[in-house]
Amino acid sequence: MSALTELSGGPSLPQRRRLVTDVPGPKSQELMARKQAAVAAGVGTVMPVFAARAGGGIVEDVDGNSFIDFGSGIAVTGVGNSAEAVVRRASAQLASFTHTCAMVTPYEGYVEVCEELARLTPGDHAKKSLLLNSGAEAVENAVKIARYHTKRQAVVAFDHGYHGRTNLTMALTAKSMPYKHGFGPFAPEIYRVPLAYPYRWPTGQENCAEEAAAQVIEQISKQVGAENTAAILIEPILGEGGFIVPARGFLPRIAEFAAEHGIVLIADEIQSGFCRTGQWFACEDEGIVPDLITTAKGIAGGLPLAAVTGRGEIMDAAHTGGLGGTYGGNPVACAAALGAIETMRALDLPARARRIEEIMKPRLLAMADKHPVIGDIRGRGAMLAIELVVPGTKDPDPAATAAVAAACHREGLIVLTTGTYGNVLRFLPPLVIGEDLLNEGLDILEAAWTRL
Repeated sequence: MSALTELSGGPSLPQRRRLVTDVPGPKSQELMARKQAAVAAGVGTVMPVFAARAGGGIVEDVDGNSFIDFGSGIAVTGVGNSAEAVVRRASAQLASFTHTCAMVTPYEGYVEVCEELARLTPGDHAKKSLLLNSGAEAVENAVKIARYHTKRQAVVAFDHGYHGRTNLTMALTAKSMPYKHGFGPFAPEIYRVPLAYPYRWPTGQENCAEEAAAQVIEQISKQVGAENTAAILIEPILGEGGFIVPARGFLPRIAEFAAEHGIVLIADEIQSGFCRTGQWFACEDEGIVPDLITTAKGIAGGLPLAAVTGRGEIMDAAHTGGLGGTYGGNPVACAAALGAIETMRALDLPARARRIEEIMKPRLLAMADKHPVIGDIRGRGAMLAIELVVPGTKDPDPAATAAVAAACHREGLIVLTTGTYGNVLRFLPPLVIGEDLLNEGLDILEAAWTRL
């Protein structure tokens, strides 16, 4: 048994794809009928199958079907769905106590997670953290902290960006449907600026970084006022916007501008953080040291936890009692996070993410050579995507995207769609997935193009 399999919780679940019923099977169909009767209709479903067990690179449903997982619960289970250290530490904490509230009687786990975040996040400056429940809550608090620190109100976000489903984070999010449609009015003093989107930049990829940065700086300077801007918020690799990797050089120029004008630079690493891109955090690729960094998803092996980590003097700006929450930094979630970080170190998951890219990207590029519907291949590490277009154009093709995803689902491969135009297939396999499963999943994807 390999260390990868042992530490990721793989031994309890056979690491093989297995379809024993149609998808969805009868038990999943029964549960779906119950869901429709009891759960709000606004809670959607990507695949109409109900999970019974999961681990390594496999999700098994209630009908006994085993699916190859290229989704990781939307980048959450990088260490696997039942990593040994996560289960061990969380179980021990469950046996001790489930809750006291960190603001009432604190506990060591909360402090330990904050210490780990200070060690792991970019920069050698003094850092402090705030623990929360979700990515959206982390973004909200990062904005609160930046506004309090700077005594300014304006917040700058980017085209195609996604930051959550609460009122403020909907305002920060670019895409209307399904995230914002019908839910307004939204929080004020949010300003949107262009993103350096290489594939769709009007004058070509070679001009993207310089021209986009110039446009951003001009818009902030002329339309918002740098002196009024509390924060610039950006995902170093965009998540729901379509796994867009900003053109190289764009992020450093934005960071430089923020520093020149006392603007807090917030890196939203909720989807890209914790080894997903081949580094602990995606902003490390160009040496970006954000003032604040928001994390969630991959931090705790599937338990709900999020954080804002940043420069000590910024994090300390708010008055006592101004930050917190009843469940933020729950002791069981903190124990799980310590187990997840232990697993990331033991298995060197940044290196594992780079290995996944080495396997996946050449095969994706080969598919692009054969199928003109594939307009762009992008991403880093185990955060990769395909953008689909009408052949011969750059017109988005969401119908083809949905068809390929459905074909993969029928054959036992979990894939997700994303993007402002709904035309991106994104791949987020667990970082502990076996290479045999990874290649089998790519075989299924390759066959799916012939069904368009």
